[in-house]
Amino acid sequence: MEFASGSINVVLGRNHSGKTNFCRLLAGLESAATAEITVDGSPLEGRDTALVYQAFVNYPHWTVAQNIASPIVARGKRDSHKVKELADLLQIGELLDRLPEELSGGQQQRLAIARAMAKSPRLLVMDEPFVNLDYKLRESLLGELRQLTRETGVCLVYATSDPRDAISLADQLLLVDRQEVIQAGEPLDLYQHPVSYQAADLMSDPGVNRYSGTEFVRPEHIHVTDSGDGWGLATQGLIAGLETNGAESFVHARVSVPAGDIDWVARHPGMLDFRPGEPCWLCADRADLLTVPAEN
Repeated sequence: MEFASGSINVVLGRNHSGKTNFCRLLAGLESAATAEITVDGSPLEGRDTALVYQAFVNYPHWTVAQNIASPIVARGKRDSHKVKELADLLQIGELLDRLPEELSGGQQQRLAIARAMAKSPRLLVMDEPFVNLDYKLRESLLGELRQLTRETGVCLVYATSDPRDAISLADQLLLVDRQEVIQAGEPLDLYQHPVSYQAADLMSDPGVNRYSGTEFVRPEHIHVTDSGDGWGLATQGLIAGLETNGAESFVHARVSVPAGDIDWVARHPGMLDFRPGEPCWLCADRADLLTVPAEN
């Protein structure tokens, strides 16, 4: 695999799938994974990489400025201009005199990224860095990562279990399952052409619904209606539960399909006028059926 300068390469997998082993390998730490890693044909060295974890690892008794400067000072240098430049890029330029305990969670994570970038790495590795942050803050930081790679040319490898992060952020996407890369490529291609059930399910939130032994349909392609007329695929179901955030609703229903009597989840725009226990129709276009080998 090749990762280009200035590119964002997302590793998507569930817990214990191998994401952290992969990140540790790239960062030069002890790992169960093995590989030959080169940068422009030369072996990868520690100074070429920086690693950011999901936990906020900042020096508590140093100011923001001192934290960012620490990799520079460790090399026997001083560069206050670079410290200020990185702080401004990560939107903490007005906080240079504060201690980490005086920062919000998002500001602390920005600080950890700025300190990692102070190494001037060729490769920045991030292992689920925003998993503990609220949704709006994550959205903001994901946008800042795109700006960071564009302005610095750093190659970013970003591990996550959230397909929404993966699809919105990645130039190249690696799907990992059971300690192996099961598919790699551009996000849209992987979404439209999964090579296996595992790949299709990883790219779906919630997971894909089984229709037959080898056919599946994504929750966002299911329409919940009071009639099945006019649809290529229509099955009657009984609503078991609803979740909504206003913008979209998740409908849990029991359906009878060729695969048997099973539970489906539909991801429907807006709010629905259905109640648990009521019958409904769950419909989709035939073109939206995914045909992939069944899971092992």
